[in-house]
Amino acid sequence: MLNPQQIIEYWYSGTMRKFWFSSTPELDNEIKIRYESLWKSAASSELDDWKDTPEGCLALVIILDQMPLNMFRNQPESFQTEGRAIEITLFAIQNGFDKQISHDKLPFLFMPLMHSEKLADQDLSVTLFAKYNLHDNLRFAQHHRKIIKRFGRFPHRNKILGRVSTEAESEYLASDNAFTG
Repeated sequence: MLNPQQIIEYWYSGTMRKFWFSSTPELDNEIKIRYESLWKSAASSELDDWKDTPEGCLALVIILDQMPLNMFRNQPESFQTEGRAIEITLFAIQNGFDKQISHDKLPFLFMPLMHSEKLADQDLSVTLFAKYNLHDNLRFAQHHRKIIKRFGRFPHRNKILGRVSTEAESEYLASDNAFTG
C-alpha cells in the first residue's frame, strides 16, 4: 500500500508539474492504472487515518480531488469524490495543517474549495488564496467564484453530469469567454 509521502512525491514531481492543468490520454491512463484502487480506498474512508497529519490530508485531497479528473476525464465519476475532498480540506484547515504545509503545496490543499459548486466554499477559497499570497491561484479562484455566483454551478459540467443547461448557461458556453474546465 502506498503512503502519503509517495503520493506527494509523485504529484509534485517534475514530470507531473508539467501536466497539472493540461494532460494527455496516456497520463490519464497511467494515473488510472496506478491509483484507481487507492482512490476507491480513499473514497470509502479506508484511508481516513491519513488525516492525522498535514501530509496525509494533502495526499488524500490530491487522490480525491485531482486524480479523478484525470482517471475519469469527461465522466461523472470525475466529480464523485469532490465532497470528500472538501471535507478533508476543511478538516485540515480546522486543525491548522494549512500552517504546516509548505507554501508551494498549499494550492492543491485548497483546490477542492475552488472546485465546489457551493458559494460558501468559493468564498473561502478566495479568502485562503489571498491570505497565503497565492496570486496566480487567486485569479482562478476569483474566476471560479464569479461563475458560481452567476449560475450557482459550473455550466461546463452540465453535459458530463446529465444536467440540462439553462438558456443563460448555453449562451455562456457558446461564448468566447466560457470556462470549459
